Amino acid sequence: MTDHKALIDKTVAAIGEVILGKEQPVRLALACLLARGHLLIEDLPGLGKTTLAHTLAGVLGLDFQRIQFTSDLLPADIVGVSIFERETNSFKFHSGPIFTPLVLADEVNRATPKAQSALLEAMAEHQITVDGVTHPLPEPFFVIATQNPLHLIGTFPLPESQLDRFLLRIEMGYPDNQAERALLEGKQRQQMLKSIQPVIELPMLKSLQIDVDNIHASETLLDYLQALINFTRTNAAYQIGLSPRAGLALLAVSRAWALMAGRSHVLPEDIQAVLPAVAGHRLLLRDDQSNDNGIEPVRYLMESVPLPI
Repeated sequence: MTDHKALIDKTVAAIGEVILGKEQPVRLALACLLARGHLLIEDLPGLGKTTLAHTLAGVLGLDFQRIQFTSDLLPADIVGVSIFERETNSFKFHSGPIFTPLVLADEVNRATPKAQSALLEAMAEHQITVDGVTHPLPEPFFVIATQNPLHLIGTFPLPESQLDRFLLRIEMGYPDNQAERALLEGKQRQQMLKSIQPVIELPMLKSLQIDVDNIHASETLLDYLQALINFTRTNAAYQIGLSPRAGLALLAVSRAWALMAGRSHVLPEDIQAVLPAVAGHRLLLRDDQSNDNGIEPVRYLMESVPLPI
C-alpha cells in the first residue's frame, strides 16, 4: 500500500502543477475514479472545472471527449444515430462521443432534461441502447460533469435520479492569494494541458480499482456507516434519507480514500473526509431547516452521529 500512496502522491503533484492550490478537490476526484464512479463538479464559471477534467484525463492516459451541453442539444448528439446506407440496404449505427473512456459533460445543467437523460443509461449500465440494439461502452468509463449553480440564468436542475448516479459532487472554489499569484505569473493553462504526460497507465488504473475493492472495512466501521445512514432516515430534519446506493457509494469512496493514504483498512476518519462529497447532493433538509447548498445537512449529520470508540 505504501507504493500506492507514492503513486497517488505523484499523480496529485502532477495535477497540482496545473490546478493550483486545490489538493483536496483533486484527491476527491481521484478517489471517485478509483472507486469506479462518476464525478459532478459544481461551481461558478471560470474556476477550473473543465481544466480539472482535462488534467485528469491526461495524467490517467485516457481518451477524452468533451460534450458541450446547450439548450438545443439532442440525445443523438450524445449517444449517436443510426443512418440508412444504400449500399447495404440497412441502418448502420454511428457512435457518438459518449463512447469514450472519459467523457466531460460540460455545463450539463444548461441542456434540457431530455438531453440530460441520455446520460442516465450510460452512467448506470455502461451501455447505450439505440433502436432496440444495445451497445457496450468502453472499460473503464467515467463521466465528469460540470454544473453551474442553479441561480444562474438558463439552467435546468438535474433530476434526483440523475444526481444519484454521480458518486461524488465537489466544488472548486476561489484560489487563495498564493495560488492565484502563481496562476497570474505562470503559463497559460491551455498550454500546460498539451504537455501533460500520463502518470498512471490503464493497466495500473485497473489494478488500483481492484485493490480498492479489497480494502478491509471492519464490523465497527460498518456499524458507524449504518448509523450515519439510519440517522438521515429517522431524523425529522431531513426530507429524504440516504439510500442503499448512497451507503455503497460512501463505502466505496472511503475504501479509495484509505488506499490513497497507503492503508489496507478503512478508518472512520476516511468516511468523514469523503462524506460531504458523497452525501451533499443526496440530502435535503425540510423547508423550515437551514440549507446551505447541501453542506449544512452533512455537517449536522457528522455532528449528530458520534464516532465509534
